Amino acid sequence: MKRILLVEDNEMNRDSLSRILKRKGYEVIFAVDGEEGVAKALSDSPDLILMDIGLPKLDGLGAIAQIRAAGAATPIICVTGIKNLRDLPIIALTAHALQTDQELAISAGANDYETKPIDTARLLAKIEKHLA
Repeated sequence: MKRILLVEDNEMNRDSLSRILKRKGYEVIFAVDGEEGVAKALSDSPDLILMDIGLPKLDGLGAIAQIRAAGAATPIICVTGIKNLRDLPIIALTAHALQTDQELAISAGANDYETKPIDTARLLAKIEKHLA
C-alpha cells in the first residue's frame, strides 16, 4: 500500500481528501502545518506528498523547499524502495489559481499543482502518474 502524506490545515479538506484516497487504496498520513509536514516527510517515508500552500507556522512553499534541501543528504525507505527526498513527488494544493502561483510552487520544488476546489478525477490521475 502506497503512503501519501497529506499536509492540510483545513479539517474538512483533510477529511474529504483522506476518505477519497483511502477508498483508492492509499495509506494516508497527516500533517496540519508546514513544520509538521517537513518532519513527517523525513520520518514517515511517504511515497508522495500532497502539500497545501496556505499553511500555518511554515507555508507550503517553504515546507517544499525544506524537504528538497533535506533530500540532498536524506535517503528514505518507502514502499517502492529507497528514495531520496529530492525526488519524492510533491503535488501542491492551493485555492490560488494564477499562473504565477503555479510557477512559485514548481520553482519551490513541487512536481505538480492542483487548484481548490479539488477536481478529484484530475488529482487522482496526477497521483497515479507520479507514483507510476
